[in-house]
Amino acid sequence: MHSNGLYVKVMNIKRSFIPFGTMFCREVRRFMRVIFQTIATPLINTTLYLLIFGVSIGAYIETIPGVSYLAFLIPGLIMMGAIRNSFDNAVGSIVTSKFVGELEDLKMAPLSPMQIVFANGLAATFRGFIVASITLAISYVFYWTSGEGLLMIEHPFILVLFLFIGSMAFSSLGLAVCMLSKNFEQVNAVNTFILLPLIYLGGVFFSLKQLHPFWQALSQFNPMLLMVNGVRYGVLGISDVNVAAALAVALCTWFFFFLFALWSLKKGSYHRW
Repeated sequence: MHSNGLYVKVMNIKRSFIPFGTMFCREVRRFMRVIFQTIATPLINTTLYLLIFGVSIGAYIETIPGVSYLAFLIPGLIMMGAIRNSFDNAVGSIVTSKFVGELEDLKMAPLSPMQIVFANGLAATFRGFIVASITLAISYVFYWTSGEGLLMIEHPFILVLFLFIGSMAFSSLGLAVCMLSKNFEQVNAVNTFILLPLIYLGGVFFSLKQLHPFWQALSQFNPMLLMVNGVRYGVLGISDVNVAAALAVALCTWFFFFLFALWSLKKGSYHRW
């Protein structure tokens, strides 16, 4: 009897993971079909950022003593690329499904809201890691050709951890925004007036110590700044904030956005735009 009960539990778990894996693979195949956009766009953006800010202007900018501006910039670009593409992937998935009328199929799928959020988030995070890897590879080239030598990753585990948490958090935000939006203009408004300010004021291009004390205190409420500094600590071993506190805030941000995404699946619209 005991072995039969255990067998039933194992089979139930296996059956629950089949639709989860199917949705994950479906999302990965969706963005891999536009692989040129997935790879070429971040490649061009990263090259331009490194060329203009890291090499050209960076020679005249001092952030942290003993650290070149190019080295300071690279971790921020890695995190920015991962979060930007994770958010866009989740947005693209829901927007496309709403536009063609496929989103209503989620109601009939044998998936719980938690499984939907996780499957969508993991696929978006996978894309974020692809972009982060491309950004790091290009950065190695610029760092080497600028005479800086070989860029060493000081804390690889911390780097991967913050990238994972940040990508999962903002993919959940992207899903929630699209589920609650009634049209693409509302999605674009959130992207323009909320996400972009968080990213560009998140310490990607400047050190927190360069700001006025008032703005330093205010910036502590920006989760992007803490995530960027977590990645910067992973790459360079330096940070403007306490890394343990940054990790705690990053986890809380992920948890909040995850709950927001779950709520949006219950309250949002599944109808075709």
